Amino acid sequence: MSTIPADSLALQRFYHWERESPERIALTQPMGDGAVKDFTWGQVGDQVRRMATYLQSQGWEPGSKVAILSKNCAWWMMSDLAIWMAGYVSVPLYPTLAPETVRQILEHSEAKACFIGKLDGWEHMKPGVPADMPCISYPLSPFDAVKSYEGWDAICARSSPMSGEPSRGADDLATLIYTSGTTGMPKGVMHTFGAFAWGLGQGLKRIPIGHDDRMLSYLPLAHVVERVLVEHGWLRTGMHVYFAESLDTFAADLQRARPTVFFSVPRLWVKFQQGVHAKMPPAKLARLLSIPILGGIVRKKILKALGLDQCRIAAGGAAPMPLALLEWYKKLGLHINEGYGMTENLAISHITVPGQSQFGTVGPAYEGVETRIDPKNGELQMRSPALMLGYYKEPRLTEDAFTPDGWLRTGDKAAIEANGCLRITGRVKDLFKTSKGKYVAPAPIEDRLVMHPTVEACMVAGANLGQPLGIVMLAPDAALRTGSEADRQQLMAQLTEHLDNINARLDPHEQLDCLVVVKNAWTVDNGFITPTFKVKRNRVEEVYGAHFEEWVARRSKIVFGD
Repeated sequence: MSTIPADSLALQRFYHWERESPERIALTQPMGDGAVKDFTWGQVGDQVRRMATYLQSQGWEPGSKVAILSKNCAWWMMSDLAIWMAGYVSVPLYPTLAPETVRQILEHSEAKACFIGKLDGWEHMKPGVPADMPCISYPLSPFDAVKSYEGWDAICARSSPMSGEPSRGADDLATLIYTSGTTGMPKGVMHTFGAFAWGLGQGLKRIPIGHDDRMLSYLPLAHVVERVLVEHGWLRTGMHVYFAESLDTFAADLQRARPTVFFSVPRLWVKFQQGVHAKMPPAKLARLLSIPILGGIVRKKILKALGLDQCRIAAGGAAPMPLALLEWYKKLGLHINEGYGMTENLAISHITVPGQSQFGTVGPAYEGVETRIDPKNGELQMRSPALMLGYYKEPRLTEDAFTPDGWLRTGDKAAIEANGCLRITGRVKDLFKTSKGKYVAPAPIEDRLVMHPTVEACMVAGANLGQPLGIVMLAPDAALRTGSEADRQQLMAQLTEHLDNINARLDPHEQLDCLVVVKNAWTVDNGFITPTFKVKRNRVEEVYGAHFEEWVARRSKIVFGD
């Protein structure tokens, strides 16, 4: 990483804004009941330096790990900076983890302390934090955490600001990002300051962001995309970051921020669309948009209602974006860029080029990213200066993640189009073979299944069955409508139509025998989904696999499972 300019590294960028723009607002934090608190770069600097002094006074070895367990907030970002400034390595945890996973990460990372912040389920998670672990609470932490641990403000008040500009080199370890664990226990992905700096540099060449931009931080900062795009994007560009208060206030938070850059997972883009359709039927909206002058007025009104009227760059990732959804937003005047990446490459891999029609692909590789397709199994492999150092304390898993000549095995099947754009076609290990000897790639079918407003999450399975089947978890409002027989029949009719439409577009061996509606919600706590809302296939197979043949034998298109 010796070629990385020193002034592009995270701490050096922070010192730049602290020095050059001390009075400019850097962060806006909701404080409850509609109140907000602004932090200038100078104020951020003062608090970070005071906390860094306190952390360094603990006498831990340089490079020691310090954890952050919190929903997104201003103190999350300031904690990260303080950890780095004190010479340590940050370990963020998802704010929705089961207590067993919290403990596993804290113990595996050998964390010396943990910041406890905004959390909705602290009482449930608390048993995962060792009783003898030093913890620090944020001003918005749960009452029990505030009562149990010394607070951020108290520590800052009695600590003097760290002086100078302590630096961390490009090759220094910055953080352990624990994967969300779709196939097992999380692994600690090691990334350096240089990897972040290089990745940001390449990303900004494709998606230009500057100090006049605004972003709303609401996806978990423990996730690689939010960490790179929001936190490190903030440090690199000096943009203004707003935080969301809660799910209930999200619409108001979005209106407050009116982001110029907005990233979301496909499920939220779908929910936005469904919200618009709930107020204006699709046929009527399409008709209005086709009228020259009126169409423009309608577009502006809808985007303003969503809080996206100032959005100049919109993006999606973490799962494929349905083509019909991308087309719908394009008609509204919002071109969504679709990106692809993973924790192991800092999400710096591919993204579509703004303004170009590259729908159905994730665009060309970022400059400096090399890609190739394994001719044996169609797996995408890549390499770049943003690749992880490896998995923390897991040399065998690290070795397995790379080819003998140093390329990262992504685990995704892909094809490179003639124009250089990448098309993801499924997961190498997700493919399964039916009893007819035909292979089925479940991901593209699942992308269509989840588009129905009644479906919150789904999975396609069927290894060794005659035909695959779909397992769906209903959205909360749809689940409430299954109490009466009339509502149940209406739901069955809607899902039957949805199933027929999907099967009509599939090859015969891919067509689903039935859709199984399961009663129990899939949550992070019960192990069915990851904190980033990806379904854990092995968990679904483990719990429901024994019922597959029974469900298919009912000879009904819609089956209500146990």
